[in-house]
This record gives sequence, C-alpha cells and structure tokens, in this order.
Amino acid sequence: MASAYQSYQQNSVNTASPGELTLMLYNGCLKFINLAKKAIDDKNMEDKNVNLLKAQKIIQELMVTLNMDAEISKNMMTLYDFIHNRLIEANTKNDLAILEEAEGFVTEFRDAWKQAIQLNRQKQFAQSGQA
Repeated sequence: MASAYQSYQQNSVNTASPGELTLMLYNGCLKFINLAKKAIDDKNMEDKNVNLLKAQKIIQELMVTLNMDAEISKNMMTLYDFIHNRLIEANTKNDLAILEEAEGFVTEFRDAWKQAIQLNRQKQFAQSGQA
C-alpha cells in the first residue's frame, strides 16, 4: 500500500504544472511549520529542528525559482527572505509567535497562488469553449 501511495505522489509531482508545483511547495512548507509547532508544544526539539529546516529549504526553493526579470519577483524575494529569517529565528528561540507570523505569510501566499491557478483554469476553460 505504501509503495502505491509513493507512486501516486511521484506521479502527481511529475505531471503537475509549474503553478501546481508551487502550490505543493507552499502546502509542504505549511505542513512542516505545523509539525514544528506541535514539536515545540511537545518540547521535542529534534523534530522541531528537522521540520523547520525542511520549511526553510522549501522557502529557499521558492526563492531560486523566481524570475528576477519581473518586478514582482524582486518584491517576493524580499518577502521570502523575511520568512526564511523568521523560520531560522523561530527555530533558534523556540518561539511559537514568530513561527505563527511566518505561517501567516506562507498561508497568504498559498491562498493567493491557489486563487490565481483557479482563475487561470477558468480563463483557459472559457477560451477553449469559444473555439
């Protein structure tokens, strides 16, 4: 059963559009932030560290995928850098408030990205219906 699920996950990544991959990154980051929050509550510093490092790596991945020719990417880079630094600070200080602040930004980005994907699909559907 586990190998079937792994195959499904791998296939979903391999067939996802760039927009869907970005959405997966945001969702993964939020998953690891939530696991880190639970680890802080449980006073499990090893799990907190592991999960915050994973969240940081996802933010780094989002940073390297930006097209720096676009003005909005420069703004996003600044925001991603801020989130990355807050994740590091939350990790070193075991600070839930800082972690929740970073989580809020990632959630906003994820929700906006999800809405953009939906609007793009509606636009594509409308255009294909006119052909």
